[in-house]
Amino acid sequence: MFTDVHYANRDPQGSRHYRDSIGKITECVQVMNDQHAHFLIELGDFKDQDQSPEPASTLEYLVTAEKAFAAFQGPRYHVLGNHDMDSLSKGQFLSLTQNTGIDPKSTYYSFDHHNLHFIVLDANFTSQGAPYDCGNFDWSDANLPPAQLDWLRHDLATAPGPTIVFTHQLLDGAGAMYVKNAPAVRKLLENSGKVLAVFQGHHHQGDYNMIQHIHYYTLKAVVEGPAPDNNAYAIVDVFPDNRITVAGYRNAVSRQLNPPPAS
Repeated sequence: MFTDVHYANRDPQGSRHYRDSIGKITECVQVMNDQHAHFLIELGDFKDQDQSPEPASTLEYLVTAEKAFAAFQGPRYHVLGNHDMDSLSKGQFLSLTQNTGIDPKSTYYSFDHHNLHFIVLDANFTSQGAPYDCGNFDWSDANLPPAQLDWLRHDLATAPGPTIVFTHQLLDGAGAMYVKNAPAVRKLLENSGKVLAVFQGHHHQGDYNMIQHIHYYTLKAVVEGPAPDNNAYAIVDVFPDNRITVAGYRNAVSRQLNPPPAS
């Protein structure tokens, strides 16, 4: 997995080296191919835009990033991030990217792989339930609307086994970086008794928490710092006893995520 690529053909701003992100994706994909990763997922903010946005350039940045991602020799998936709708609609983003085996109109979805269930969430909705659209949103107002909560409840109830959740905005706290109705989302995850871990992006410095026996691992951002040394990506292994190993590359943090002790 990797996150927060923010690719744009623009000069660095602060610690964000937008143009370097293509080389960083290329490195990540090569490692994933060499290691025979079962699938590869990016956790949002895949592209960015110019300081004075031009729709044609923004589309070009998305196409360029997706081409680099498509070199992965296996299934690949996207999580929508707030910057993915800076000057595009969700429909435009989805029309130019691929989520393997998923309805191309779905912004949140699930799939099964190797006896595990995986859920991808979309928190890019306002408090009124309107989807983020072409920059028409406040990045700090992220929510899962009632329809998605109902879908999540049903999906968890019918999940065949241990479950991993992917989201862009954070679920393990409160504040501008977090999903506003995160407590309601966490309650659904906890009540299912199936969720082992949540993998998140958005917070570029990364983080880790455990809440009610669920691991919340926030992956560091690809865009931070110049290439090649300041990349960040990880391989996650889930074992039959529900142990999870995160092997971090470059700046990504490696971590052993152990299941709670038997009661």
